[in-house]
Amino acid sequence: MLKAGNIWALGAMSGTSLDGVDAAMVLTDGHRILEFGHTAYREYTEELRDLIRSGLGLWQGEDGVEAVAEGVEAAHAAVLGLFEGAEIVGFHGQTLAHEPGGRGTHQAGSGQVLAQVLGLPVVWDFRSADVEMGGQGAPLAPFFHFACAKWIKAEAPVAFLNLGGVGNLTWIDPRHHAAEEAGACLAFDTGPANAPINDLVTARLGLSRDEGGGLAGSGTPDAAIVARFLTHPYFYKMPPKSLDRNDFSSLVEAVAGLSDADAAATLTAAAAAAVAKGAEHFPAPVSRLLVTGGGRHNAVLMAMLADLMPCEVVPVEAVGLDGDMLEAQAFAYLAVRVAMGLPTSCPGTTGVRAAIGGGQISRP
Repeated sequence: MLKAGNIWALGAMSGTSLDGVDAAMVLTDGHRILEFGHTAYREYTEELRDLIRSGLGLWQGEDGVEAVAEGVEAAHAAVLGLFEGAEIVGFHGQTLAHEPGGRGTHQAGSGQVLAQVLGLPVVWDFRSADVEMGGQGAPLAPFFHFACAKWIKAEAPVAFLNLGGVGNLTWIDPRHHAAEEAGACLAFDTGPANAPINDLVTARLGLSRDEGGGLAGSGTPDAAIVARFLTHPYFYKMPPKSLDRNDFSSLVEAVAGLSDADAAATLTAAAAAAVAKGAEHFPAPVSRLLVTGGGRHNAVLMAMLADLMPCEVVPVEAVGLDGDMLEAQAFAYLAVRVAMGLPTSCPGTTGVRAAIGGGQISRP
């Protein structure tokens, strides 16, 4: 257990878009955000990115997983070692497979290894306990989004949209006292976001991303492909619900015959349409959609969202938050909650049977 009071926590996140490691410090008492601290980013090398791609879909103990884990650990140790003053670390690891209701969830990388390297307690394996209790194990940022809504002094329902490899939405009623209260939060994955776009431009052009949406902006979406995409059974499931990075691999196959620009435009339009479809599940309307994650830098995706959504669509920087670091900050915050025995998910965020705290703690 940590000492009571305010704690500087260091969090790290490496998402399904496979770009690199975000790291950030947060001062928190496990309930409130008190201050945001230093941040850093370490881009994955192309070699490591290829190694991780080779491990996607693999489970613990399978051939190739150990090499991926070692690469992920080394990249995290390099960036986390730059920080001073942290009392605890939250390490998410790199998701290779996610199958709630099936084989579970698998994030590569050992918190015990990082604890030894950093000389600090490390909270990791955040998702397994939730899955074991019948939850989706994702998304896990909603409790932090609730704290952010309090931090920006929101007084009416607001929604956060994270556009990573997969998109996810958190609807929040900040009039509640705590995130785990019934009616305070609803969260779920919307559908593919950056992952298929990144995979497309990597395979076709050798690029890591469609910078700013430039390629998509020069193309025309195939409306028929987007319409077929929206008939996928996932969109008719009630939330909470979650996805694996490759659950919509058929979408990438569907654009195989299109030009580079039209394929990128179609994948971008599908990502925006999935968000709009998801917003139909909101318990009450929101006046503002606050967008975080790498996708908010895609001007074409943001414009498509603005056209489809019945509310204002703005990056989280509009309310003083850092959209590049929000998920790393989330795992700093969640690490403190785990150490204090507080819940990190609840029925409204993952569908777990009751509010539960996940994660295991490794000490040096």
